[in-house]
Amino acid sequence: MEEKTRTIRLIIDYFHRSMMHHAMWFAEVQHQMGREKAFEVMKTASDRSYEIHMKRLAKILEYDLADGVPKPLLGLSEEKLEELKKGVAVNWLAMDGVWFQAVEFSHGMNDAKRCNDSTWGQFSPYEAWSIKRMLDMPENPGLEGLKTALENRLYASVNKQSFHDETENSFVFRMDDCRVQSARKRKGLDDYPCKSGGLVEYKTFAEAIDPGIKTECIACPPDPHPEEYYCAWRFSI
Repeated sequence: MEEKTRTIRLIIDYFHRSMMHHAMWFAEVQHQMGREKAFEVMKTASDRSYEIHMKRLAKILEYDLADGVPKPLLGLSEEKLEELKKGVAVNWLAMDGVWFQAVEFSHGMNDAKRCNDSTWGQFSPYEAWSIKRMLDMPENPGLEGLKTALENRLYASVNKQSFHDETENSFVFRMDDCRVQSARKRKGLDDYPCKSGGLVEYKTFAEAIDPGIKTECIACPPDPHPEEYYCAWRFSI
């Protein structure tokens, strides 16, 4: 059993190594050729990689594919799929926190926040690109496109958020409940001062959806905010 367990752990580590190699390829193509060209290359590479991975795993694990996805997943109930989707998103957020603390505990808060903010500057435009591609959105989908994109972020499965229209050319996006901040509140801790990261995160996300969209922070910790939300952002075009 010990040998079998070691093999299983090795297989799982293979998945992690594969994801890291995929990310490093993107990072290097972006470094050498720029973000836009890197996205173009990644579309080709990821589409082909997905097809290869799905077919090989289906053959080995002996399940069928339907529309390119594993049939066993299609057999799950809507409730179980929602639970799985949220679980994956919560794991993503936990991983983000683990990285932050790994830097913080070894190099201090300043370096952790610096790395965090820079990472969001890379991840937010990537997530926007990924959502636009998945939903086959037009190049410049405007504010309605941005709303749709915000509803499909990883955060949308983790936190409670809301949209509030102001004018034909602007709306306010609110994070009404934040998993991280709520956990701190339950422990009697002050809000985590996430504004520096949020300014990078939301601006780069919105611009990646549509370069004509402008982003304004209404409030984000350490700013004071009402009980109804933790942060709020105005998007206009």
